[in-house]
Amino acid sequence: MMIRPRRLRRTPAIRRMVKETSISVDDLIYPVFVKHGKGEREPIPSMVGHHRLSVDELVKEVAEVWSLGIPAVILFGLPKKKDELGSEAYAGDGIVQQALGAIKERVPKLTIITDVCLCEYTDHGHCGIIEDGRVDNDATLEILSRIALSHAKAGADFVAPSDMMDGRVKAIRDTLERDGFKDTGILAYAVKYASSFYGPFREAADCAPQFGDRAGYQMDPANAREALKEALIDVEEGADIIMIKPALPYLDIIHQVRANINLPIAAYNVSGEYAMVKAADQRGWIAGEKVMMEMLISIKRAGADLILTYFAKEVAAVLIEHESIYAEKG
Repeated sequence: MMIRPRRLRRTPAIRRMVKETSISVDDLIYPVFVKHGKGEREPIPSMVGHHRLSVDELVKEVAEVWSLGIPAVILFGLPKKKDELGSEAYAGDGIVQQALGAIKERVPKLTIITDVCLCEYTDHGHCGIIEDGRVDNDATLEILSRIALSHAKAGADFVAPSDMMDGRVKAIRDTLERDGFKDTGILAYAVKYASSFYGPFREAADCAPQFGDRAGYQMDPANAREALKEALIDVEEGADIIMIKPALPYLDIIHQVRANINLPIAAYNVSGEYAMVKAADQRGWIAGEKVMMEMLISIKRAGADLILTYFAKEVAAVLIEHESIYAEKG
């Protein structure tokens, strides 16, 4: 007797029946960028289809996101003015705080996650407070806690510290609990590598460091065991969701964290991964939509429950189209 695995690949319907991994619109989180102004939709050259949006335009964008069934966005802010402390990041009338109020009024059921970091807001572009030419970890914790609290007060459902300072999840959790925001979640950038895949994001958020690099606080791409250590620390300190960033070069890390941690696992399909697909698709080198879906399936297969991706709206549209096709054939 010959063993014939191909029997289970014979027709599209059979392949659907035995599919091991699927993408759902419920898995998606859409990153958005908000800036000061009115009627602003400023294209981001390295991220085709994405814009820096004023609050009024952002509200329209997230309403569309919600209409596609995507349950959440993550919000990044571009300040009017930068300074050494990143003071607009925690100002009551900061750009993210304004956006939170507007979104909650227009799309109240949408889950809003806010990035908690200083790199977009500081004139030096680093993720923390600079002392003697380096990032001072402990001095930064107080500022990060102030940012998180200001976001919670403005309506954030989750705050997402992306700075990679030691102890920041505990500092933020303690602050939120003390000030009465016990229901505000923390999505921790627990395993964030010092990656070369962030280039388009740094253009979008205008947050490239003005001196040195971030290798002193973000993780070394060569390290895997350290990733689990970082993730377990954030779990112990009170994180509700653990994230790995980037996704594609670190599928092994996603798998390792999934095998050892019972919290929901998120993975960030970052700007460089998005830009590469878009550039190759524009040149006719790949079938962009198929590559997009294959990439996201690989992230889910590795163990991610949630995927932050600039493809989210496109993926949702593909899923809706497929569902309608099956409904018509049914």
